[in-house]
Amino acid sequence: MTDYTIRRARRDDVAAIVRMLADDQLGATRDDPGDLEPYLRAFDDIDADRNQFLMVVASGDEPVGTLQLTIIPGLARRGALRGQIEAVRIRADHRGSGLGADFVRWAIDESRRRGCALVQLTSDVTRTEAHRFYERLGFTPSHMGFKLKL
Repeated sequence: MTDYTIRRARRDDVAAIVRMLADDQLGATRDDPGDLEPYLRAFDDIDADRNQFLMVVASGDEPVGTLQLTIIPGLARRGALRGQIEAVRIRADHRGSGLGADFVRWAIDESRRRGCALVQLTSDVTRTEAHRFYERLGFTPSHMGFKLKL
């Protein structure tokens, strides 16, 4: 990733991040780049939490990818920390370049540096391409997830 920089997202990156979230088969139905206010509130909460890492991969200073890494303390597995990867997106004009794989590997390495015993993520059942992508990176489908919309 020599032409790219991985850094914490800044408040002025939120519009670009939301556009990436919305440029997706599922995000198009639930994210709205035209109304940034709820995203800015969420950004402030994320940015204030020492266990949250909202990251961008930037070309120059322009975000072309994003992900959120959460370090989760827990009692299970002898009090092990877990890294939870969420909302991995690469801007359409940078997909297929290997950038996404490098970015997820960064999150894995960062989880290791922070003492995590494992890294986990979820992926919607309809994202079969994403499933193959994560399996190529060494992830194994091991659990069935459940959600309750509130």
